[in-house]
Amino acid sequence: MQTEIIIAGFGGQGVLFAGQLLSYAAMDSGMQVTWIPSYGPEMRGGTANCTVVIADEEIGSPYVRNPGAVGAMNLPSLDKYGPLVKPGGLLVVNSSLIPQAVTRSDIRSVLIPASEIAENLGDKRMTNMVMLGGLVANLGVLPLAAIEKAYADHAPAKLQKLLAKNVQAMRQGAGYVVEAVK
Repeated sequence: MQTEIIIAGFGGQGVLFAGQLLSYAAMDSGMQVTWIPSYGPEMRGGTANCTVVIADEEIGSPYVRNPGAVGAMNLPSLDKYGPLVKPGGLLVVNSSLIPQAVTRSDIRSVLIPASEIAENLGDKRMTNMVMLGGLVANLGVLPLAAIEKAYADHAPAKLQKLLAKNVQAMRQGAGYVVEAVK
């Protein structure tokens, strides 16, 4: 099993941190993992994305051409990475910042008002955790509890005080699950 994921958005949205948590959770679960960050020189406000590859055997290449899953936190990310999702894959979209519908019928799509959920929880900076919860719940590669544990075990000290709120944000994002076609 190998799952390739791209998480993308504006710099400052926590895209890279979300990918790191996913990577730590996979690594702590005994899986093979790669995490490759990419961001423009602007850092805040520019584009940022990361690729995460999770596998149960050695990973041949960290390069991702057609990911099995994409988390798009803004419209430029949807425009760039949405078309690359392989058929049968997953596209998780922050519908708070992306007003358009997903038109592909060969993939599963989940629209999460992630920015609104984060604001209702008291901090818009938790949007990345809402998106990560939705991505993990719909992907099925790792349980949400593994992500929560990775946060507790690996987040920097300055973010530890936000653990309870971020776990709540992940769980709310996880509530947006696509039902399997019957």
